[in-house]
Amino acid sequence: MRRFYTVFGVVAWFCLVGSVTSIGVNWGIQASHPLSPSIVVRMLKDNGFQKVKLFEADPGTLNALAKSGIEVMVGISNDMLATLASSSKAADQWVSKNVSSYISKGVDIKYAAVGNEPFLKAYNGTLLKSIFPALQNIQAAITKAGLSNQVKVTIPINADVYESSDSLPSNGDFRADIRSIILDILQVLNENAAPFTVNIYPYISLNGDPDFPFDYAFFDGASSPVNDGGTTYSNVFDANHDTLAWALKKNGYGNLSIIVGEIGWPADGDINANLNYSRRFNQGFMTHILTGKGTPMRPGPIDAYLFSLIDEDEKSIEPGNFERHWGMFYYDGQPKYELNLGVRNSSTLVAAKNVEYLNPKWCMLSPSASLDDPQVAPSVSYACGNADCTSLGYGTSCSNLDARGNLSYAFNNYYQKLDQVASACKFPNLSMITTTNPSIGTCKFNIMIKSTTTNGAQRIGSFRKCAISIVLGLVLCLLTLL
Repeated sequence: MRRFYTVFGVVAWFCLVGSVTSIGVNWGIQASHPLSPSIVVRMLKDNGFQKVKLFEADPGTLNALAKSGIEVMVGISNDMLATLASSSKAADQWVSKNVSSYISKGVDIKYAAVGNEPFLKAYNGTLLKSIFPALQNIQAAITKAGLSNQVKVTIPINADVYESSDSLPSNGDFRADIRSIILDILQVLNENAAPFTVNIYPYISLNGDPDFPFDYAFFDGASSPVNDGGTTYSNVFDANHDTLAWALKKNGYGNLSIIVGEIGWPADGDINANLNYSRRFNQGFMTHILTGKGTPMRPGPIDAYLFSLIDEDEKSIEPGNFERHWGMFYYDGQPKYELNLGVRNSSTLVAAKNVEYLNPKWCMLSPSASLDDPQVAPSVSYACGNADCTSLGYGTSCSNLDARGNLSYAFNNYYQKLDQVASACKFPNLSMITTTNPSIGTCKFNIMIKSTTTNGAQRIGSFRKCAISIVLGLVLCLLTLL
């Protein structure tokens, strides 16, 4: 990591920072033990984040952001779209409850995000009928509330809604199958001076295509840059961004502002997801946007939200095991690596403060246990099915473990997720509790944190964990009888 020790370097850095928009970050809460919102807000401020993007209007999160000086994009989950699309009254109520009321408390809400990536092909078109009327109703509700100048309504959209027949940005246009809906959305955005929000993931491009040029995913110079009629693209982010810019221009919206709603690189869960690549990408992106040069089609500062702040161990892993490892910080608010965000003149991320942990003890495979025991397979399947084993596997942070180590990792992750209840480490004739940390090399055997959040989603999660712990004894008992 480059450090500026000379007076000239410091002056140059501050001149550079002064020319760009502040960086934002996505804050998700799909975690079994989320950090207290007040701890996270302090961590955001300590690290110089001035903008945050939320995926839902969680009361605990929004209350913690009151009078923090942090700008907020508050999200509406996809499961609400149908209701909001069919009822203007529901839209009015949502805005009153989740926008107007929090603004009155001092939350600096700048954007309301309707849905999240509703055009993903994985949804099989199930959200196509509701996304546009939901946008219309939320926009009307914002206007009715007298907030249209303060709060802009947008839709975070995945980057595959536009394409280029030959991968050149200048041939970019919106997909034919959704073009009419996109144009309707663009008209509403344009009429209300709202931005087009796009999520761009070079990691997904690399991970989904074995022929994708590896260095083109990063920002330190591609060996084979793309030449688009004399315009050179040395990284896929600029090319992707400008494919959108061309699509907007071709459809009469060349001046519509663009927000990069999500961009980042996971740090575990796949051979291409590791600490080195994650840091390389995120620092490369920050260095790139700190120049203030923008992209060839859109010169100037880039408005962006890094993805993401903290790892989330309850995210769906249907896209891949990497989904739970996008954070720049681990589950407990500890930074994964050095990263210069350009706002503190420091390459060191500031860890969360006042985090409380459970006791220093771990669940592991007993030395006397046999790998040939018939309970091994059902026990590890049960542990991983109810906890998070995404750090196990080829190319992951725990790929250095042998078979016994894999079992210990699975048992401990389950034990920690169940708050170290004794019954969670009673896999028949297999497990034991130890006070010796079994972590080895890059593989960390975590100790769970004490979660103090009290919002509805986490209360349900706590109830679920209690229910699991109650029946655990019965399940393990049944395993001994198999």
